[in-house]
Amino acid sequence: MKMIEPIILETSRLVLKGFTPEDMTFIFEQLPKEQIKKLLGHRSDEEFEKEESKQKKGYATYNRSFVLFLVIEKETNTIFGRCGLHNWNADHSRAEIGYSIEIPEFKQKGFMSEAVESIIAFGFRDLKLNRIEALVAEDNISSLKILSKFNFTKEGILREHYKIDEGAFENSVVFSLLKSEFKNSL
Repeated sequence: MKMIEPIILETSRLVLKGFTPEDMTFIFEQLPKEQIKKLLGHRSDEEFEKEESKQKKGYATYNRSFVLFLVIEKETNTIFGRCGLHNWNADHSRAEIGYSIEIPEFKQKGFMSEAVESIIAFGFRDLKLNRIEALVAEDNISSLKILSKFNFTKEGILREHYKIDEGAFENSVVFSLLKSEFKNSL
């Protein structure tokens, strides 16, 4: 049986463990539920079922793929968030960055900025991206601050782009960062 070998990135305080669509297929086809929950940091059956649903519906389609990184604090070995590149279109050298912190105690400590910087560098260096995009709700102040920190350029607004609940939609602000604009040494 093939073993998965996640992509590992490290920062001073974090380990980022990355999985591809092929890895996720292996995980859901070969491992028992409890092992999947532990590996992916699910704290409830609801979190597991949400991930399982994404797997069944197909993470990647046609010419798009992703790399999903679990964000793990080194000191406690706690998986507290996710950060990754999705809607990765290798033909056009672009992907969309997404990130979230699922445990409130880990917010407002600079962890996500640390993870995002590493993921941006990985995207430009290893995936050979030219452009990284971000779509953010207009009122997501924390996310907007992260994008500002890394000099993403605001390109516009997609009106009623994101469905938040039955019948309610919100706008998405579109940002981008080009490889030539990234200040981190590659």
